[in-house]
Amino acid sequence: MDAQLKRGFLDICVLAAIARKDSYGYQIIRDAPASLELSESTLYPILKRLAKQHFLSEYTREHNGRFR
Repeated sequence: MDAQLKRGFLDICVLAAIARKDSYGYQIIRDAPASLELSESTLYPILKRLAKQHFLSEYTREHNGRFR
C-alpha cells in the first residue's frame, strides 16, 4: 500500500475510533483490528499530528494513579 494512502487510512481509522467517545492511546490500540497492526510508535505520532491540525483535542486525566 502506498505510504501516503496508508497514512490517510490510519488517520481516518483513529478519528473513527474516537468519534463515539473519548479514549486514550492504549485503548485505541486495543480496540483496533489486528489487521491494522497499530502500535504505540505508529499511533502517538498520528494523535499528535491530528491534534496539531485541530482534528481532535487532547487533555490529561488521572486514572488509578497514572495519567492518560
